[in-house]
Amino acid sequence: MNSETDRKINITLGKNIHHWPTLKTVLMIEKTLRDADGPISLEELKRRLGKKVMDQTIRIILAYLEDKGSIVIGPKGVSWIENKNSKFLKFIERNKVIDV
Repeated sequence: MNSETDRKINITLGKNIHHWPTLKTVLMIEKTLRDADGPISLEELKRRLGKKVMDQTIRIILAYLEDKGSIVIGPKGVSWIENKNSKFLKFIERNKVIDV
């Protein structure tokens, strides 16, 4: 396997979306990632959430958060990195690992 594809969280947006995230769920995931000491895996994120959230919903939220530059997904997991520096945001845009 290619290490680049190992890191990707693949999301296909379309007719197959059964449940779209609510603002409450987005905020809950943001807080969980912000409070984490370092990168956490998708499974660890699910364990730390206060309630059960569908896998597809989590993946949509992660794609959204990566797109806005709040998280980075690397080989060790998902990390909260929110940074408003325009050079940093351009770097993130060039190196996105989630395919939407």
